[in-house]
Amino acid sequence: MPAYILGIGTAVPATVLTQSAVRDLFLLQPQVDRLTARLIGAAFDQSAIETRHTVLAELGDERDGDPADASPFLTSDDREVLSPPTGLRNEVYRREAPPLFAEAARDAFTRAAVEASAVTHVVTASCTGFFAPGPDYRLVRDLGLPTTVERDHLGFVGCAAAFPALRQAARICAAEPGAVVLVVCGEICSIHLRASSDPEQIVASAIFADGAAAAVVTGHPPTDAPSLELEGFATALTEAGEDDMRWIIGDHGFEMTLTAEVPRIVGREVREALAPVLASAGHVDRWLVHPGGRSILDRFETALGLPGDALDSSRDVLRRFGNMSSATVLFILAGMLEDPELSDGARAVGVAFGPGLTVESALLTARVPAAVLPAAHAERRAQPVAAG
Repeated sequence: MPAYILGIGTAVPATVLTQSAVRDLFLLQPQVDRLTARLIGAAFDQSAIETRHTVLAELGDERDGDPADASPFLTSDDREVLSPPTGLRNEVYRREAPPLFAEAARDAFTRAAVEASAVTHVVTASCTGFFAPGPDYRLVRDLGLPTTVERDHLGFVGCAAAFPALRQAARICAAEPGAVVLVVCGEICSIHLRASSDPEQIVASAIFADGAAAAVVTGHPPTDAPSLELEGFATALTEAGEDDMRWIIGDHGFEMTLTAEVPRIVGREVREALAPVLASAGHVDRWLVHPGGRSILDRFETALGLPGDALDSSRDVLRRFGNMSSATVLFILAGMLEDPELSDGARAVGVAFGPGLTVESALLTARVPAAVLPAAHAERRAQPVAAG
């Protein structure tokens, strides 16, 4: 039995960071020598990111020096980035992640025209914090979902987690035809920000951001609105990459390893990794690729021989929101579902990259009922894709 995404909601924190402002903050750090300054300039200026969002309001606001406004992440003069312990960072996650999850879910319910009371299953994914009872539990409480809802959480899967979460939802719908599955991916990446002369940490500070996205998945497509049919999924481990993309828990936050070799691995191996899903697709009308960084998108585009505009949706999300880890690719899927020019039968391949290096992919087909006129579609989807 096929499964369908009826609606995708998104949420980002209110504080907006411009890439140039964050770059200048990191250039102020006392350990920055000439080489480090060049690395920071290159990482930020070549990221293809203009703005990102964070739960750390102090990174974007001028404070008045009131001791009550003291931040564990910045000195009182807002000039030096501090390094709080992992426990304190995780406490920020515990406080800030649930409201972001809930906001994305409410948006998804609105777009899918589904009541919260209809949800039977919840699948959550996150890799930037831990607590129990966790985000899945909080969604039940915060949204007033039935207490009988079955819950699954995918923790520490990394940037590729959205597709395993959707795969789980599709399997639930296949096993239980009446299921209504809420999938929510949310990340608070900015709490692991740190000043460093390490090139890999500099890159992480330049690209990661906060955000959440939610999808409502059922086994029954709507008759009055577009949906995305989840036709198949594939997973592949590349020959290299175990030491090039890693995500571990350190004493001063979670530590990302993202070497310059990652884009090269993507370029060398992505065609073979995607062979099963491409064989099933036959043809691809749209590419929905997780923007792990500009260079990853560039290498992907070259490896698949794609036209220059094929990854425009991925590049647009990267430009406006940065890399929100697992939530990011759902922002891109939301753009497809909300497109007033979406045609019935359009085929899309979604791709995301995770530690390992793991390639997760999905084949999706647009279902647009004949009764849905283009004008009506545009009116129904009038809200902005990423409400903040």
